[in-house]
Amino acid sequence: MSMYGHRQAAGPQGSQARAAIAAFVVSALVVGTVVARIAGYKIGGETIVRCRDGHYFTTIWIPGASLKAVRLGMARWQRCPVGKHWTLVSPVRDADLTDADRHFAEQHHDVRVP
Repeated sequence: MSMYGHRQAAGPQGSQARAAIAAFVVSALVVGTVVARIAGYKIGGETIVRCRDGHYFTTIWIPGASLKAVRLGMARWQRCPVGKHWTLVSPVRDADLTDADRHFAEQHHDVRVP
């Protein structure tokens, strides 16, 4: 800020710093998504999750973004459409799902956000 209380332009160093931070964040999200997919989680788009009570349902899980939940690392605080309660939910590895679990989750979706 200047001595008159006006914000001064960031200049080339400020722009470069912001670009570097943005590139780091995007890279971290991409690496995290790739690692999660290698570990067997279908992160990104429609994802089967399990709430703390053991209910399975499908939600939109976009790394680094959330419009209907509070992100807490690999868990999120959101409403479970099966038990109709607020809870922590986590993605489920595809290998850990039975056909019945997968079918149940596909029949139960959380609220769609346009």
